[in-house]
Amino acid sequence: MDADVVNDAGEPVRGEVGELVIRKPWIGMTRGFWRDEQRYLDSYWNRLKDTWVHGDFAAIDKDGLWYILGRSDDTIKVAGKRLGPAEVESIVNAHDAVTESAAIAVPHPLKDNEVVLFCVLKNGVEASESLRRELMERITAELGKPLKPREIKFTRALPKTRNAKVMRRVIRAAYLGENPGDVSSLEDPQTVDDIKRAY
Repeated sequence: MDADVVNDAGEPVRGEVGELVIRKPWIGMTRGFWRDEQRYLDSYWNRLKDTWVHGDFAAIDKDGLWYILGRSDDTIKVAGKRLGPAEVESIVNAHDAVTESAAIAVPHPLKDNEVVLFCVLKNGVEASESLRRELMERITAELGKPLKPREIKFTRALPKTRNAKVMRRVIRAAYLGENPGDVSSLEDPQTVDDIKRAY
């Protein structure tokens, strides 16, 4: 397969986050959506000329190793910089105290968006201001001060579907006090209230 990682202009990039693309058709590729040809073209083919844009952030490091970093349609734009939730989550998930996390975008009047991060701690670990500061310092050291989250909150669990997909849209709505919409697919609907009460 003729896969690559490119920037917004379709130019190959190395050592930074870009879009995962495929430049030539392959034997098992999707050929269309049932009764919606235009949506298929808009979803995969119309962003870059003659290039399939997969919809995932990826990176290739200096040694040629590939990293898939999560959906690019979950992009958080902070002061003109693009950030994938997985970029923030992977930093805190590497901490011994954290089981999992979810980063969301919340509106900001000047920066367009800011990041708010929800963390689930391992059994026996107490939420504390010192842990919050430590996680914030880790993120700031790796991503830079402009991408520093607005806040880090601790919660019992994250809203997930039965197949373990974290529902960031539900987290964002709960945090902003908006209607979370249909939550019938959640494995544990109580997690929506957990987000509202997060410390």
